Amino acid sequence: MPKTTSKPSRPAAPAKSRKPFLIGAAVVAAAAVLGIASYQASSPDPKPTVNDSAASASASASASASASDPAAAGAHPELMKLARRDAKDPLAQGRADAPVVMIEYADFKCSYCGKFARDTEPQLVKKYVDNGTLRIEWRNFPIFGAESEAAARGAWAAGQQGKFWQFHAAAYAEGAKEKGFGGDRLKELAKEAGVPDAARFETDLDSDAAKAAVKKDQDEAYALGASSTPSFLINGTPLAGAQPMAEFAQVIEAAAKK
Repeated sequence: MPKTTSKPSRPAAPAKSRKPFLIGAAVVAAAAVLGIASYQASSPDPKPTVNDSAASASASASASASASDPAAAGAHPELMKLARRDAKDPLAQGRADAPVVMIEYADFKCSYCGKFARDTEPQLVKKYVDNGTLRIEWRNFPIFGAESEAAARGAWAAGQQGKFWQFHAAAYAEGAKEKGFGGDRLKELAKEAGVPDAARFETDLDSDAAKAAVKKDQDEAYALGASSTPSFLINGTPLAGAQPMAEFAQVIEAAAKK
């Protein structure tokens, strides 16, 4: 059982950040597992989005199984619909028709997200993405305030020039988070990521399109009941926290067999 972490006290997000997008009651009921199962993850004050007691009780039972055995809770077919499978999505890697899609909800100020990005994700890419089994779709889920939001927009802006994953690597490098994500720092990260047009990056960073894209991802995560980062959906199976490689492998391989 992974060691749990304390949840730092943070101001609640603005109400508009918590407004769920319309995904349907069936999806919300199944998705409660993702919120309840959150452990070994960074989180501000929790923001429950599922109020139906019957759905929450059912999800709680599934979450308990997921905590001890991620594959035991099984996939929720409704949640598989959240995979976008857009071949032109700059915030995704892997074949659009890969048999397994892992959706990752993460924040650039989250220490555990950084640990996953440095330690586990490269292993997943080498073992499953490169051979066509797995597709990874990133969702910006900023939950730690203004700098989280800015970093998310910066990552999106880098993606408009085909450099999202390079920006991702630079932002999650050891010690990068401690330098903050202010305006000048984001420009430095864009340069480090090899973003070719600095002026366009600055324009995209503060654009309405960037804000809308980040909010869309954020609303999706809140609607799922997620209250911590990183959180994952692997072909509809929820997995929370920077789990060891073996945990991800277990769920990915089970999904691939189906």
